[in-house]
Amino acid sequence: MAMEYALILIKPDGVKKSLTGNVLSKLSQTGFHIIGSKVVKVSRELASEHYRHLKDKPFFEDVLDFIQGKTFGGAPYDRVIAFVYKGENAISKLREIVGATNPENADPTTIRGSYGRIAKNGTMENVVHCSSDINDAKREIQLWFSPSELTEEVYPTKKETVTEEKQVWA
Repeated sequence: MAMEYALILIKPDGVKKSLTGNVLSKLSQTGFHIIGSKVVKVSRELASEHYRHLKDKPFFEDVLDFIQGKTFGGAPYDRVIAFVYKGENAISKLREIVGATNPENADPTTIRGSYGRIAKNGTMENVVHCSSDINDAKREIQLWFSPSELTEEVYPTKKETVTEEKQVWA
């Protein structure tokens, strides 16, 4: 068995339906450890990079709007809750609990089977995202988290001096 890492996102539909606790309860059944978590207001750039594999699909713009919460009218549903999980064979076990991408095809005991739906307008509201394999997990974790936001080193890092403008408390 291999130690793996996976990115889990509770998408804007899960946030809107107040499903965070329910999702975390189901995921906790794995016994895996959360080594990073945060609330993220998703930029178009982040959404586009996350879903880059869908860029040539006719529904790409709809997917970007969905993950940015625009489908739900924006704030306060313009955010996701991101987690990095660590465990043996984490990806396959988490995907089993998450369920099939299309909630109509998901086992009713999974997160997507329990809480997902296809909306009247055809939007697939599947509540969560889970990394599909170790390569996607690495790409996604490095996209959504900086090394300092995780409680342990997941992938090799390097020290770099960066000068940037940032917002600080007044």
